[in-house]
Amino acid sequence: MARQSPAPKRKTVSESNLATLGAERLAALLFDAANSDPNLKRRLRMELAAEISAADLAFELDKRLTTLATSRTRVSWRKRPALLSDLQALRRIIVDRLAPLDIKLALDRLVAWFDLYPALSARVSDAKGELPLLYDAASSDLAAVASRAGPETAAPVLGEALATRLNPWAFWVGRGSLSLSPELAQRLLVDLTNGRPKPTGRLALVVRKLADRSGDLDAWIQSISEDDYRKPDIAAEIARRLAEAGRAAEARDALDASQIAAAPAVKWRGGRGDPPEPSEAWLRGEIAVLEAEGRTEEADEARWRVFERTLSADELRALIAKLPDFEDVVALDRAFELAASHPDVMKGLTFLMNWPALREAAELVVARRAELRGGHDDIPLWASRLAGRFPLAAVLLTRARARALVTLGSGITEEVQGLVGEAEALAGGLEEGELVDDHASFVSELQTLASPRRRRW
Repeated sequence: MARQSPAPKRKTVSESNLATLGAERLAALLFDAANSDPNLKRRLRMELAAEISAADLAFELDKRLTTLATSRTRVSWRKRPALLSDLQALRRIIVDRLAPLDIKLALDRLVAWFDLYPALSARVSDAKGELPLLYDAASSDLAAVASRAGPETAAPVLGEALATRLNPWAFWVGRGSLSLSPELAQRLLVDLTNGRPKPTGRLALVVRKLADRSGDLDAWIQSISEDDYRKPDIAAEIARRLAEAGRAAEARDALDASQIAAAPAVKWRGGRGDPPEPSEAWLRGEIAVLEAEGRTEEADEARWRVFERTLSADELRALIAKLPDFEDVVALDRAFELAASHPDVMKGLTFLMNWPALREAAELVVARRAELRGGHDDIPLWASRLAGRFPLAAVLLTRARARALVTLGSGITEEVQGLVGEAEALAGGLEEGELVDDHASFVSELQTLASPRRRRW
């Protein structure tokens, strides 16, 4: 058989194939295309300017940025894609072409590019929200260019933007904070807080993100308002951070200050109410403080309280990892018992199936069959996993699934009929008396559930 000609591959428009046309031919094609496409012509002019100098490229960029900033023409949904493409191209030229030539000029133009947003958002028809997404995505470029410019250059520029145009800039700086260099984050943090009133609102959020990035725990704490400081979850987070920083005494003070008081006395009942249950955040703060104080056993008991509430596999693994042989077995037994008695049977079952602890999961299904919620999406998977060794549990789960589908209004569909068939097959392998209701009774139950909706087999 003759080999296929490679010609089709050469006709594919790709960089490597276009390169075979040669510089002169490509230049002629671009020139023709640019005469009918103003955006392409402008892009080519900027590329040529970049070959001359950073100042020439900055001048070309300024012309376009000024035109966009001063325009008052509304942009319809038809013209929006072209504008977004233009903005994207401008950003890429600033970041990829100007920044390597002159980082200070690039930072100034990128700030000007971001400053286009408020006016553009007011005149662009953007039902899909594409414009804010474009700017949100560019926050990492802003952080990268600012970090390359360095604290001495970038901190005054970003600080001035936050001081005069807080509403949009708080989001962009906060969003890009994790990409800032720690040195720039620290310098900007100092500029925003030293000798200034306590930050509030959006500025406080920016300060906290910068403090996180620079590792300045005190600045992070100082950005918390007095009202928020008294909230148990926030105070517990402060305590956790202090504990992890090795400041155990301060962490204990913060945690004790966040203790949830008992409910006030009720006149007609007398006495005081019980204090509300602490939140997961507070319990995690307590664990961190106890660890910092060296009270390991009490910290582990607090972890058990968290596990009992959340049934978190990660929490259990953290507990087991610290235990010697045989004690970890005891801990697992305790964990499985907690899961089996959890108020939400499906949450307990989910933990046991995912661990996996199939024997314990099967026992839970059998013991609490009346509480099973067949609408859970994982029930078919669980039933198939249990069918081999624990067919009774698999039958109960399959029946619960069928009941749920019928009750929810599906009626006796093909899926329900399939579940009925699976339940019958599984029930055939059970010992006599294992099932309270035989298969015929189960089918009759489904028909009764379906009858109000006038479903028929």
